[in-house]
Amino acid sequence: MTNFKFGNLLSNYFLKHIPERKNYSENTIKSYRDSFILFFEFCKKETQIKIEKLTLDKINNKLIEAFLYWLEKDKKYSIASVNQRLAAIKAFYRFVASENPELLKYCSSILTIKSKKVEIKPMNYLSINAIEKLLNAPDINSKYGIRNKALLTLLYDSGARVQEIADLEIHDLKLNNHSTVKLKGKGNKTRIVPIMPQSTLILTNYLENENWFNKDKNSGLLFFNKSNNKLTRAGISYILSKYVKILKKEYPEIFSIKISPHTLRHSKAMHLLEAGVNLIYIRDFLGHVSVITTEIYAKVNPEIKRKAIEKAAYQFSSETKYSKKEKNDLLEWLKDMI
Repeated sequence: MTNFKFGNLLSNYFLKHIPERKNYSENTIKSYRDSFILFFEFCKKETQIKIEKLTLDKINNKLIEAFLYWLEKDKKYSIASVNQRLAAIKAFYRFVASENPELLKYCSSILTIKSKKVEIKPMNYLSINAIEKLLNAPDINSKYGIRNKALLTLLYDSGARVQEIADLEIHDLKLNNHSTVKLKGKGNKTRIVPIMPQSTLILTNYLENENWFNKDKNSGLLFFNKSNNKLTRAGISYILSKYVKILKKEYPEIFSIKISPHTLRHSKAMHLLEAGVNLIYIRDFLGHVSVITTEIYAKVNPEIKRKAIEKAAYQFSSETKYSKKEKNDLLEWLKDMI
């Protein structure tokens, strides 16, 4: 049993098990694959164990923990990235344990490895004023300016992840009096989100522009580069950063934060929350699995905290049965919770 080849199990995992999991996105599969490529690199460099000699009994929790330490210290991976690699390895070992119960003893020690706690960083988001300046930055008299304005507008208005925008095809857009866009999110889950009328006009102008769309070039992609290939995440980030760089010089006070495509997603969520939209609707809009993930937005803005506390204070008027001390205690509790 100790000679059970690790390579055979891994092949079954990637060639048979994963293809049957339709909820695995292309990015998830790539992340899982890259995790094992890194693990093999670690084994070769740090342990001198040849890949073809790897067996389950040679891969224990100490080896995996050493691999995670190597990622963090030598490869300079963030804690979040290290945790992602661990999640990929544990997913494989759960597969092994379920398919081969007799190998459970080789899996249990790996599955008990805990992820490191990730420090929660302050969330960056732009004001509505800053968003307006950003979306008006592209020159719509130029070919690429028309595309870039449509791209940035949809990125913000839909609250989409950058990969969701990159993957869009024309048929995902429904432009009418009640425009929508269909986004494919994590786990290949789709959601349909509304598009505002002003954004509809911008997207319609883009689609009707002959410099971008005609019968000879139209590949079905909504956004593409000068080679008619799909825009990459890096390509979209570059487009955004080009305008941000210009705006930072002109408006340093409102563009002082680090800005990425995800900043526009955060900004849209915060603006919805500030407008009084319920967290449940924002959760569905963003495609979060749990409202717990969405709640982080409610904890970021001091103004939202203040309004929630004032609302609670107003509700407990002098006509209630609560004493002054009880009211103060309750408000203090709310401050801690919100």
